[in-house]
Amino acid sequence: MSSPFSLEGRTALVTGGNQGLGKAFAFALAEAGARVAISGRRAEANRAAADEAAAAGHEFVAITADITDDAQVTAMTEEAEAALGGHIDILVNNAGTCYHAPSFEVTDDQWSSVFDLNVRALWKTSLAVGAGMCRRGSGSIVNIGSMSGLIVNRPQWQPAYNASKAAVHHLTKSLAVEWAPHGVRVNALAPGYTKTEMAPVDRPDLRRHWIDDCPQQRAALPEEIAPSVVFLAGDAASFITGSILVADGGYTAV
Repeated sequence: MSSPFSLEGRTALVTGGNQGLGKAFAFALAEAGARVAISGRRAEANRAAADEAAAAGHEFVAITADITDDAQVTAMTEEAEAALGGHIDILVNNAGTCYHAPSFEVTDDQWSSVFDLNVRALWKTSLAVGAGMCRRGSGSIVNIGSMSGLIVNRPQWQPAYNASKAAVHHLTKSLAVEWAPHGVRVNALAPGYTKTEMAPVDRPDLRRHWIDDCPQQRAALPEEIAPSVVFLAGDAASFITGSILVADGGYTAV
């Protein structure tokens, strides 16, 4: 009897999969048995992640794409499908960006760039990959939201990011309900503070709010967050759709 946590025979695409949480997600999916494609804007970073995977015994398909460009979303999807045997079983919408600034200092360009990548690109990628899933009658999409879609972070201000992640959470529910009759599940993972290139968790001036306010009194490592993606992607979560799984060390519980 196979484990419900096994992804043997499945294929997966991870956007923003060349660093940080995205790379941890890609590795976790591969370790669970999936064939994995990663995408990112920087070809060098994509190759480096693929080389790291190869050294660990995994083969990543590395695709260079800017998913804020619709044509590149289409090309990425087609390349991933072709490389992975004709279809994508699992999509992890991970690519994202953030600016820290008080509301009155956020520029229009910054606001637009956050929503273009965090929301619109996620939407367009979901449509491109989800079309094939709906036709086949199966698939799992995991959107990477954030506890920032549930609370207001401090002491740093990041209104565009917070609003974008709240949008991701509700878009997740909208697609989950609409696509459930087609056999496609859509869920979101909302991580708390995690030690990555994007989050300076070791800064002393942030400890009071970032670490001390967390019941577990620490930040997460990417490898601790990644198993939640594996869970949501596979058969262990077969009756879960439209959910926001919070992995934040208890931060939003207090």
